[in-house]
Amino acid sequence: MTEGKQGDHLGLLLKELLKEQSLSMRKLSELSGIDTATISRIINGKRKATPEHLQKFAECLQVPMTDLFVAAGFPLAKQESQNSDIHQSIDSIEQALQSSNVYDQQFSLEKVKQHIKKYEQYSQTEEGKETILNKFEEKLQKVGSIGPFISQLKVMYEKFRLKMGTPYELGLMGAALVFFILPVDVIPDYIFPIGFLDDAMAVQIVIQSLSMNK
Repeated sequence: MTEGKQGDHLGLLLKELLKEQSLSMRKLSELSGIDTATISRIINGKRKATPEHLQKFAECLQVPMTDLFVAAGFPLAKQESQNSDIHQSIDSIEQALQSSNVYDQQFSLEKVKQHIKKYEQYSQTEEGKETILNKFEEKLQKVGSIGPFISQLKVMYEKFRLKMGTPYELGLMGAALVFFILPVDVIPDYIFPIGFLDDAMAVQIVIQSLSMNK
């Protein structure tokens, strides 16, 4: 597949998603923070989308990052049909890191799970609770409040604040919140926007764990 055809493929997919969700390019620009002219050039195949663009599009349009990466022509490892969405997302994150050339450490699901386990215990301490209640809103203001994983964190925050859940559930939700609040976890947040990919992954893992506990 040539680069032109890959660009056309992504453009067609984005057009279809915008149509399905009744969004204009200008509205997508407002949601993603990417200027309208850049979005137009990407959709019309005149500019290659970066991993950062694709990650923002995926969050705003609520679609798997893998779909956009494949449409944009990024080589992703072939997935077995039984692989979960989490493992597909892991491949997308690894590809984004490799393409960005700004972070040379290895990303792994195990590292994210280790942090969740550590933060789960921390969130139940007085210090952890104060960190969540006092710093969540501040972190939101710094990174913005757009994207599905941010919306999910807001729901978790309200449940955590109101103690709506079992100790196990509150611990898990607290872990996701701490993961988001602290600037250095698996991928440092200062590597924007890639630094928040692991935060989104942590939220996904916690939601999956919560659903399995029901």
